[in-house]
Amino acid sequence: MRVLYVAIDQTVPGTIGGSVHVTAVAEGLAALGHEVHVLAAPGSSPFPSDTGASWRALAPPGGARHLRLLTTRRVREVARELRPDVVVERYHNFGGEGLLAAGAVGALAVLEVNAPVIDYPGSAKAWIDRALIVSPMRRWREWQCAAADLIVTPYRGMLPWGVSSDQVLEVEWGADTTRFQPDATAAPPYARRADELVVVFAGAFRAWHGAVHLVEAVRRLRSRGRSHIRAVFIGDGPELGRTRAAARDLDGVTFTGAVAYASMPAALAAADIGAAPFDVGAHGPLALGFYWSPLKVFEYMATALPVVAPDIDRLRAIARPGQEGVLYDASDPNGLANAIDALSDPGTRTRLGTSARERVVERFGWDTHCQTLAMAFERALRQRRGH
Repeated sequence: MRVLYVAIDQTVPGTIGGSVHVTAVAEGLAALGHEVHVLAAPGSSPFPSDTGASWRALAPPGGARHLRLLTTRRVREVARELRPDVVVERYHNFGGEGLLAAGAVGALAVLEVNAPVIDYPGSAKAWIDRALIVSPMRRWREWQCAAADLIVTPYRGMLPWGVSSDQVLEVEWGADTTRFQPDATAAPPYARRADELVVVFAGAFRAWHGAVHLVEAVRRLRSRGRSHIRAVFIGDGPELGRTRAAARDLDGVTFTGAVAYASMPAALAAADIGAAPFDVGAHGPLALGFYWSPLKVFEYMATALPVVAPDIDRLRAIARPGQEGVLYDASDPNGLANAIDALSDPGTRTRLGTSARERVVERFGWDTHCQTLAMAFERALRQRRGH
């Protein structure tokens, strides 16, 4: 298959989940022998040269995602040049340029949905739509879903009512199980002592990532005399300042700042526990359900780290309680601290970490994800051709 992947609001290379996702899917489909061309915003360094995919620079005007449709002409030109079998577009409320290009060349139109299409209670977009009477944003989102031959999403609860189940492929994101391994040997971006128990948090420091809750948990553990437990925070983002302030008078907390993605396997492998203390109450759209496919959790598991996370149905289905992780009641102020404390025993950590690695290799690797995508694309193409 020849695939055109339209991901112009993602910067590649990059460190955030969307950038990792785009790169992994392009690499994975190319590794399966498909011809993959990607339109993405260029980062501060050159596009990957060894992925097997072909990269072209295209970003929304001024980097503004809500202006994505202004690139429609250019995307259509690329599609007419390449004549792809499949056009994949990353969904955005103000997107649609890939879907329009697919229609222009008769390609299979695939919409990759990683954020809610429907409005959540209290949505500002819903208020604006009501004020405009004809609900133009809702209508455009619904058109995008209707125009797609196939919708790929980790959580179908994000989609409008009326989307046929036959039109939807529900599939989780994944981890690069070749790069993320427990025996990664490069030097980590922080020092540690052999007698410490290191809990790592990696993320973009959004409010709903809950990083500050890990600081609070370390404070509680220290008050119990667990002076060997330490937290390492990797990344940057809006909540980093608040998290640093919460840890200002607390020993046993380290902030590395942003780390190059190539250094992340070693950064995780040097830790003992992976923390994903999501705060679903801090993000309005999560009222629709936990729609993320949590990249950090898959990468923790690939590195053989047991996971601590809130007890949420979708997380429970990934890192099973007592098998790959310890899930806690987020309404309990001591929940996260108790979950970490439950992993004080090295034997327990080894058992859960080994199971985590095995589970992600079997079910949640990017290679498995891309095989699933390729089979779904091929099946949809056969159906279009009538056989």
